[in-house]
Amino acid sequence: MKSRPGDGPEDVDAAFAAIVADLRREGVGLDADLPAELRAPQEPTDPAPPPAAPATATWRSHETEIDWANENEHEHYEPPEPPPLPRLRPLTIVALAALVGGVLLLALSSLLDLDARVTTPAALVCLALGIGLLLFRARKTPPTGDDDNGAQV
Repeated sequence: MKSRPGDGPEDVDAAFAAIVADLRREGVGLDADLPAELRAPQEPTDPAPPPAAPATATWRSHETEIDWANENEHEHYEPPEPPPLPRLRPLTIVALAALVGGVLLLALSSLLDLDARVTTPAALVCLALGIGLLLFRARKTPPTGDDDNGAQV
């Protein structure tokens, strides 16, 4: 594919070299941390180079050595005991029993050789009753008390 006049410079290498030379004059790409074999060759400007600044820590290194020995083995965090679970209310126990009964009716109806036309609707009613009771009894407001659990959504 031939390039048309006006599409760009005729000598791409010369244009690239000019761009790189302009950037080097501005100091772009000069990194004192690079090893000598990776640095771009430069024309000597002064017979005696200035003394190098002391190396400072970059974001990849540390100024101090890290002691990887675990000297604080006995100083670990021990969380407090969790509070006891609240006692279940009688209606919650009924809801959980309805859920378990519905699942058992669905699972065991074929094993006990029961009529599926009777046990399947009964199991679905038990499951719906258990889910409904649990949802209607769910707390809609935060608990009262001085205990602040953090942000409320």
